[in-house]
Amino acid sequence: QVRLVEFGGGLVQAGGSLKLSCAASGRTISSYTMGWFRRAPGKEREFVAFISGSGDTTYYGDSVKGRFTASRDNAKNTVYLLMNSLKPEDTAVYFCAAAYRTYAPASTDYNSWGQGTQVTVSS
Repeated sequence: QVRLVEFGGGLVQAGGSLKLSCAASGRTISSYTMGWFRRAPGKEREFVAFISGSGDTTYYGDSVKGRFTASRDNAKNTVYLLMNSLKPEDTAVYFCAAAYRTYAPASTDYNSWGQGTQVTVSS
């Protein structure tokens, strides 16, 4: 099983940027689609982005499209989420997850999850 740990959360002002990292261990993630999800207080978990194993394909949720960028470095067994133009509504706990399938926009597609990292955007 892949073990995942997220890093890089914190407090940022609206309009600012933050880059999250997700370090994997236990298995090489190059064959996994890696996803990012978030859960805001009182809301359901929301799909943010996924990136294919090779990194050639990315897919984003409508609320973050054009502002967030997923990337990965398979040599470091790490995936990233660069978040630009942050808004207060982006405040949430962000999770990375691993899926052994090509197209994975749903949380049920994923087998392994990190514990999450808090992102807070102040207005």
